[in-house]
Amino acid sequence: MMETRIVRLVEKLERGKLKTLEILGNLKDGQWQQIVYQQPAWQIRDLLAHFVYSEEQLLALYQSIVKDGPGAKEGIDIDRYNAEEQKKLEGIKPFFLLERLKQARNETIAWVRSLSEEQLDKVGRHPVLGEINVEIMIEAIYGHQLLHMRDLARFLHGGE
Repeated sequence: MMETRIVRLVEKLERGKLKTLEILGNLKDGQWQQIVYQQPAWQIRDLLAHFVYSEEQLLALYQSIVKDGPGAKEGIDIDRYNAEEQKKLEGIKPFFLLERLKQARNETIAWVRSLSEEQLDKVGRHPVLGEINVEIMIEAIYGHQLLHMRDLARFLHGGE
């Protein structure tokens, strides 16, 4: 039987996945090019790409921390990193990004299910939050996406 903290994390990640895929999956073709953020100018499609590379890269980072790695390099320029990652996913259609996001979240959930309570307590460096434990890092995946999805929902309902 899974530990209680792990069950709670998995439930959050599942809930976030379903809500994100529901909202993004219902967008019309023309909506993907709408600018949701001004600085830097990100279209809704760019936000989806951000979710994909964030999930994939953070999972790899967290896995290394559980194996006693230090975590993210100190002093990472997150804006530059985001710009570089956006370029790597340029030209990929939203449908394929949605599938990749679903796969990435499923991999994150499967990994979280494999963790022990002790592994949740391991500490490493998060690229934005600094020195924190793996449990908080996993919570941050959920919270990060939730914040952006709230912004997107406001934007889609005319309340930029």
